[in-house]
Amino acid sequence: MINFSLNEVIELAVQIEKSGYQFYDAILKRKDLNSKIRELIECLRNEELTHEATFKNLRSSEDYEKMGDPVNWPEAASYLKAISDSHIFHKPGAAIKLATETINEKEILENAIQFEKDTLLFFHSIYDKTENERSKKIIKAIIDEEIVHVTKLTNLLNNE
Repeated sequence: MINFSLNEVIELAVQIEKSGYQFYDAILKRKDLNSKIRELIECLRNEELTHEATFKNLRSSEDYEKMGDPVNWPEAASYLKAISDSHIFHKPGAAIKLATETINEKEILENAIQFEKDTLLFFHSIYDKTENERSKKIIKAIIDEEIVHVTKLTNLLNNE
């Protein structure tokens, strides 16, 4: 069984947020976006940076010690590995490739929704396996923001 340390889980979260930033940033380089999509994608890109910083801050010695190990860590680590391996941006450069090869705005929104859903699954898994209340509060806030992302993207997709 694959075992991740707490630091490795945080690093996976940071990498997911970096991939999201790369995806949204690459989309913004496209010339074929309408203003509504461009505005939302820019907002989402900026929030990925905020989320990345939040997870990096969990590595500070004080927060890291307070976060504590999740319950049933071997099971959690195995499950998180499976989720991260199936994530839409698992391979290096996949985010940029997906953004540049997407045919139209509908596909851009569908891919963004899938990314956000994959991210939600990962963060829910971390949340469910974390005992420390402060850490849970931080992770829950990010989950809530990711839910808003899915909602905004879905609403835009349904109105296009």
